[in-house]
Amino acid sequence: MIDKTDAVQLRSTKRSLPIALLRARETLMAPVREMLSQSQISEQKWRVLRVIHEDGPLEQTTIAERACLLLPSLTRILRAMEQDGFVSRVPGETDRRKSVVTITPQGMEIIQRHASESNALFERLEREFGPQDWDTLLELLNRLRKMDV
Repeated sequence: MIDKTDAVQLRSTKRSLPIALLRARETLMAPVREMLSQSQISEQKWRVLRVIHEDGPLEQTTIAERACLLLPSLTRILRAMEQDGFVSRVPGETDRRKSVVTITPQGMEIIQRHASESNALFERLEREFGPQDWDTLLELLNRLRKMDV
């Protein structure tokens, strides 16, 4: 048995950045999941729809990167979304092995159904947090994401 006094001490979980980020994510995502449950759509599918809606038709690798999904997971998700009629895929013009994904009218309906509630949720969070702190937080998180650790 290892004596606790001889063991290497870890930073307290109360001051652990990975754990703090996970807790913050859960705080943010709980109301989003509740909102999406009305349409029986997962947060991953919501992210895919949002990325395609925001940037137009995109190749799968770009969607995976922007929606924070692994490419194999995205492939599975897109298959289901295509069956649900939310997206369509066509072979790329320059490289037929790649597919370009487009949001369908049914997918746009999901976006429109939740846009007001989603915007209201994040406007409320930004107001409570404070616009300057909110912007600072987003800037710091983007800086963190770009770090080579």
